[in-house]
Amino acid sequence: MLKLEENLRSEFKKPLGKLYSSFDDAINDIEIAKFLISVGDATLKNLLAKDLYPNISIIDNLIQRKNHNYKINYTDNILRAKNPPGTITKDLWETIEEAFNNSINVKNQLIIVDGEEDLAVLPCIIMAPNESVVLYGQPNEGLVFVDVDSVKNKADELVKSFKKI
Repeated sequence: MLKLEENLRSEFKKPLGKLYSSFDDAINDIEIAKFLISVGDATLKNLLAKDLYPNISIIDNLIQRKNHNYKINYTDNILRAKNPPGTITKDLWETIEEAFNNSINVKNQLIIVDGEEDLAVLPCIIMAPNESVVLYGQPNEGLVFVDVDSVKNKADELVKSFKKI
């Protein structure tokens, strides 16, 4: 298991891609994505409201650590992983890898995390095929649009900075 150290938390408050203050402002860029990955319940809810269906979505049934009553279920291809807050578990990493492998033949993979999905952005960036886009919410600021090709090395460096436990 990889654990995010307290002294690195500020690094994760900076968006890894382009920050859109409004979801609607990002629609044109989202629609042309070749492979779309969504991390977070609010992000997926907003995509589904626009009839946009990510290849892979990761949710934890919480929005800003609070329960919500949105019905987020757009596929029968559901995987599950355990991942405590502030960590990237082997289970989460392997489940994301399984979703990428499955997505070759079957679109729309949904991973439901028991715990917290926030840091799943990093393994998604690292494993994503070229020309993929990862979307995630920046709390109280907007939507982050990540062109994975431009940040794979940074994501790899960030993961290497985690403490192995």
